[in-house]
Amino acid sequence: GINAHLKIKEREPLILGRSEAYIGVLIDDLITKGTDEPYRMFTSRAEYRLLLRQDNADLRLTPKSHELGLASDARMKAVESKRNTADSLLNYFGETSAAPEEINKLLDRLGTAKIKQKTKLNKILSRPQVAFSDLKHELPKLAEFVDALPANEAGAEQAEIQLKYAGYLEREREMVEKMSRLEDIRLHSDFEYASLSSLSSEAREKLTKIKPSTIGQASRISGVSPSDISVLMVYLGR
Repeated sequence: GINAHLKIKEREPLILGRSEAYIGVLIDDLITKGTDEPYRMFTSRAEYRLLLRQDNADLRLTPKSHELGLASDARMKAVESKRNTADSLLNYFGETSAAPEEINKLLDRLGTAKIKQKTKLNKILSRPQVAFSDLKHELPKLAEFVDALPANEAGAEQAEIQLKYAGYLEREREMVEKMSRLEDIRLHSDFEYASLSSLSSEAREKLTKIKPSTIGQASRISGVSPSDISVLMVYLGR
């Protein structure tokens, strides 16, 4: 429906990538891999599933929806408030320290090591035993800061997730960035794969049949190996 409207308005279609939404994974799988039986969407099919969480769906998709006129200004404002609150909290965690006398009783109750000197809150909260709610209850200065923020509950949840899983999330973002460079390399629909003898016979057959629009899409086709992608990159002068 969205793309039908955009076509009438002579605007570019909305295409959601594999790192943006599960429907992007579904459509890309059906195009590049095909199916001989009903397709079922599992989280295991998405290589970027840590980025495709239910808690950040509004952050991922509302800006696109608002740009298309589907989400109201009020809805967009609420999402921006959540994002800003999460960012404010992450900055606060990185800049604010807790002294041993402020936090050690809590750490002892939670069964995690006490601190011996002032420690940044982001270091303390990154411990698996420590929840944001624990810190807020124990530290009046944190509670006061949070209560002054808009959308504090949703923003706090987002900040805690981003902090606790920072290493994993950064790794996936790096993977997305690496793959996005391949997605930017276009392949013409009339590309003569049969003329590239360096490609495997299976790759020539699959690429000719599916006609991927980018190198990234070609790399996800079953039967197209990394060496086949290298051949295409060399041919394109990349």
